[in-house]
Amino acid sequence: RIFVLGIGFFTLCFLMTSLGGQFSAKRLGDSPFTIRTEVMGALESRGVLRRMSDMLEMLMKRMDILARLENSTDFHKGDEARFPLDRFQPAAGLMERIQAIAQNVSDIAIKVDQILRNSLLNGKVLEGRRDQCEVPRDPKYPDCAGKVEWMRARWTSDPCYAFFGVDGTECSFLIYLSEVEWFCPPLPWRNRTVALPSPPPPPRAAFQSDLARLLELIGTGKESLSFMKKRIRHLAQQWLRAARRLEQKLKGRQRDQKHILIHIGFLTEESGDVFSPRVLKGGPLGEMVQWADILAALFLLGHSLRVTVSLKDLQSHLGVPPGRGNCPLTNPLPFDLIYTDYHGLQQMKQHMGLSFKKYRCRVRVIDTFGTEPAYNHEEYATLRGYRTNWGYWNLQPTQFMTMFPHTPDNSFMGFVSEELNKTERQFIKSNKVSSMAVVYGKEASIWKGKEKFLAILNKYMEIHGTVYYETQRPPEVPAFVKNHGLLPQHEFQQLLRKAKLFIGFGFPYEGPAPLEAIANGCVFLQARFNPPHSSLNHEFFRGKPTSREASLAGGERVSSQHPYAEDFIGKPHVWTVDYNNSEEFEAAIKTIMRTQVDPYLPYEYTCEGMLERIHAYIQHQDFCTTSSPPLPPKAKSPAMQSPPSPLALSPNATHLVWSPSASRDPRAWPPVDSLQVWVSETRHACTETCRQHGLVCEPTFFRFLNKKEVFLQLSITCDSTEYEMNHLYPAVAENVHECYLQKEPLLFSCAGYNTKYRRLCPCRDYRKGQVALCRDCL
Repeated sequence: RIFVLGIGFFTLCFLMTSLGGQFSAKRLGDSPFTIRTEVMGALESRGVLRRMSDMLEMLMKRMDILARLENSTDFHKGDEARFPLDRFQPAAGLMERIQAIAQNVSDIAIKVDQILRNSLLNGKVLEGRRDQCEVPRDPKYPDCAGKVEWMRARWTSDPCYAFFGVDGTECSFLIYLSEVEWFCPPLPWRNRTVALPSPPPPPRAAFQSDLARLLELIGTGKESLSFMKKRIRHLAQQWLRAARRLEQKLKGRQRDQKHILIHIGFLTEESGDVFSPRVLKGGPLGEMVQWADILAALFLLGHSLRVTVSLKDLQSHLGVPPGRGNCPLTNPLPFDLIYTDYHGLQQMKQHMGLSFKKYRCRVRVIDTFGTEPAYNHEEYATLRGYRTNWGYWNLQPTQFMTMFPHTPDNSFMGFVSEELNKTERQFIKSNKVSSMAVVYGKEASIWKGKEKFLAILNKYMEIHGTVYYETQRPPEVPAFVKNHGLLPQHEFQQLLRKAKLFIGFGFPYEGPAPLEAIANGCVFLQARFNPPHSSLNHEFFRGKPTSREASLAGGERVSSQHPYAEDFIGKPHVWTVDYNNSEEFEAAIKTIMRTQVDPYLPYEYTCEGMLERIHAYIQHQDFCTTSSPPLPPKAKSPAMQSPPSPLALSPNATHLVWSPSASRDPRAWPPVDSLQVWVSETRHACTETCRQHGLVCEPTFFRFLNKKEVFLQLSITCDSTEYEMNHLYPAVAENVHECYLQKEPLLFSCAGYNTKYRRLCPCRDYRKGQVALCRDCL
């Protein structure tokens, strides 16, 4: 009897579980995409109920046989000692329970059958709707018909469409195009009334101090990551001191905590990860230095970070649907900001579908050499010959963040160099070896063809190198050079602290090492390029999205190996000479040996300077709230009067300033009262024009200049005024009295000049040692 009862109970549980699975897996009415599945499962569900009823009936028959057998025999007599009868329910009671269950199952079967019949009828109605949908003609959705036509022909081209429920019917196309994408109006028979809860207010950011958490976030598995973690650990105390100083400076000001994704695209396997294998071989490490410092700054400022160096992790964090990247993300983007590079930008565009265009305003691109507006605007770059492998993204130019302040068109991100305390500075001054020089360059190729300079230098100084080499292949450097091989960062710093001179031979361009050398009390000697280097005459710059028309000298080419050091630091710390002139080169070495210099580090390359800069960017830069573009004259009604200009002539009548009576938007950044409007000379870019007046060109202010009234205020005669796409506008051709205004806001640019034009230039002041921020920009 126990065996029969056990089998019966197990069967009952199994059948109930199976029936429950039918209903939990197939909830009727969830979506039109599941109706066909539900209808197909109806007969199967009824079959399960019938089998359950049959099994219960069989179980009752067996129990009845068992009861009759119990009445006619002494079945229990020998077992009472081992199995007391009071442990079991009487057979009659069990029979009553089973009969009740059977009756309930029979009632359930009848009700389920009614439900399934109704579902079949509803399914047929909805199925008819699915096959009878018509493409709506709504002027608010002009692309709907074309998108439906595309879906008819190509919906199987990417599995992501089926993932979102597309099955080849007209209604599935319209549901997808109205609810997943946004090209068609919502269908009236779709129930979309569920209100989404309003998002909670963002949490407040608080300065963090536990850098061990950051090291965990960075992860392991790559030499590049190990290099960055070592750098963060080495500078940890300086970072923490700088964070405390900035916290005091901000005086408890409330800051919103941002959810930030850091995707280092050049370290992914899909991009080749060319840097990791070269970390131990002296390859260029400037990018990894900068990324390590960005990670440290964002973390210390108190923001919530996610770090990825693989495409798989990127897809997971973004919520990319399965397929080939044609569909939008499955959910709203969970990040306020995304810091990446050009490789990561390409990967995001490939896998985010239409969501990339929607969310690209949240992207910040770490771009070593910069991207000028002429290369960024896709249509303009194609028409004017500025198209390259890396440009035409149609981002706001200030979304690109550079290693050095090449051009104000981009945001200056930078990196940090190690600061020295008073004791260290005094030790360096007393232990400098005036006859010791270190050559800038870890690769043997940099030394080739430099024998003439090295021979002159060897007459006065002991020459040291840090060229990577393998034991079986010594580097091809002169025998009189003392080569240390590739040194860890700490040992390299010690070498610089002894040396008097750090000398560059033209490459690498604009790396961090010269600043490190100057910060350790070295004089940096570099070559002046004649002719200057550019994409027109040098392979290194070819294909990069910049003509360097915004170089610090105001010209269109790079005039030295490190323009920032030349223009922002200069003598006595930086000497730029013509290496083709042996006499000038030798005279510079003699003078440098006699010159005493103190260690020097620009404030913007300190930990505090970088924290200050990134804090300001995060709190004030908003590229998702766009300002209205300038209107061409044809778009204006004749009855409309232009609003009065917010600009006024300066007291000395040389330039325009923000009028004291004009209103100020407190959210505007930089603050508008820092604006000054100057007119350039014909051979000067706005970059140089502003620098001549001790100011910095500010591209976000161009929108205030892009008006005909501004020409009149500056007493410029305009016989005609035209709106055109040109990265040099607004400008005036004085010889013919023709004035030009900018038609495309993305082309507002501080870079570039033409001998035909004098440009209107928006300039602003800047904080001492912090060229990226105006005096009131923090």
